[in-house]
Amino acid sequence: MQLRESIPDLSGATNWLHQEIRKEELEHGLPVLIHFWSVSCDSCKRNIPVLNSVMEAHKGKIQVIAVHMPRSEKDKDLKQVIQQAQKYNIVQPIAIDDQYSLAHSFSVRTVPAYFLFDGEGQLRYKQTSGSARLLKKRIERFVD
Repeated sequence: MQLRESIPDLSGATNWLHQEIRKEELEHGLPVLIHFWSVSCDSCKRNIPVLNSVMEAHKGKIQVIAVHMPRSEKDKDLKQVIQQAQKYNIVQPIAIDDQYSLAHSFSVRTVPAYFLFDGEGQLRYKQTSGSARLLKKRIERFVD
């Protein structure tokens, strides 16, 4: 994905946890963070608490959607995804991308990957790998 591109369609998810979200249901005017993670990704797990704190601090100012992208067949175990989501307190909608449809739409090859869209649905920032602290600063500048 290139900057200024619109949020891709989210209908390619093979399953949803917590709540299914369609692109047209996103609240216009609010920024949207879409983050890709996997149960076997240690850096994803390290970054999730930072994301949770940002979400809590900016509740009502940003919409967040998680996308679970399996890195192996073993990662496709839905029970394991549910268990890890509970363990790491991932309470936002989680798209399960077992067919890699969303990964393809967002051009994601590795996790973690983060996409921050403005209130008009245009991509303003993207980050693959790295610390969530940089992402946190970007989000805070964006929503304040």
